[in-house]
Amino acid sequence: QGQLAESGGGLVQPGGSLRLSCAASGFTLGGKAIGWFRQAPGKERERISCMSSHDGSTKYADSVKGRFTISRDNVLSTMYLQMDNLKPEDTAVYYCAAERLALSCWLYAAHEYGNWGQGTQVTVSS
Repeated sequence: QGQLAESGGGLVQPGGSLRLSCAASGFTLGGKAIGWFRQAPGKERERISCMSSHDGSTKYADSVKGRFTISRDNVLSTMYLQMDNLKPEDTAVYYCAAERLALSCWLYAAHEYGNWGQGTQVTVSS
């Protein structure tokens, strides 16, 4: 079983930007759908973005659409989440995930992803 490792979280002021990275080891991201999820204290894990493997299409939750951008580098086996215009409500632990999914990634829930990172804290506060 491979591993995913996130990095890039931290404290940022409202309106600021962060770029999260998630590197795969022990397996390749090629041929797999990728996704980013987040969980705020007292709330359920929220799916915020994913990229399908078969056509590279991307999807975003309404709460982040226009502000976050998902991308991947299959050569480096790394996925990214560029987060701009951050808001206090974006504060959460962010998780990356990957899985071989046949259909559009937005059709799949969190429990259908088999590879997860350990999470990285993002705090948006002045």
